[in-house]
Amino acid sequence: SATRTSYKRMLIGERITGKVEEGWTSDAMQRGTMLEPQARAMYVFETGNDVEEAGFFLHPTLKAGASPDGLVGDKGGIEIKCPVRSTFLEYLGQKKEPSKYTAQIQGQMWICGFEWVDFVSYHPDFPEDLQLIVRRIHRDDEYIANLEAEVKKFLAEVDEETENLLRRIGK
Repeated sequence: SATRTSYKRMLIGERITGKVEEGWTSDAMQRGTMLEPQARAMYVFETGNDVEEAGFFLHPTLKAGASPDGLVGDKGGIEIKCPVRSTFLEYLGQKKEPSKYTAQIQGQMWICGFEWVDFVSYHPDFPEDLQLIVRRIHRDDEYIANLEAEVKKFLAEVDEETENLLRRIGK
């Protein structure tokens, strides 16, 4: 896909330059970052689960990682989304995480060793009893095995294309 190609080019550029490319941040992304602490606090209040904020976790052997929005005990994590109203309404009607987040959530379970991740969505403009959505997503080892295979394939392509480009420019 176009996203895959764009991401591959970004990684190749980072490998060649040794510099991480600054990402673009939309208004919706900024809003989500701003509301995330409120969402986390509401999750803690509603579930009684303590959440430890987390950083970036690297895979032990691959150039891959994950950054969950929090650790919950020693078996779980949370992934927080604070979307616009229309998207939040869509999420209210779903029984599990939106499919566009499945790879991210299963990837966190793979990299971090979680048994589950709570998909958390929050919107403060809704009535209090509708502001927070929590969907517990369990580890899917078959999905993770396929994801791992695809990540390895993708990283091999990045390696090959990086080496080819460096050869072409005489480096």
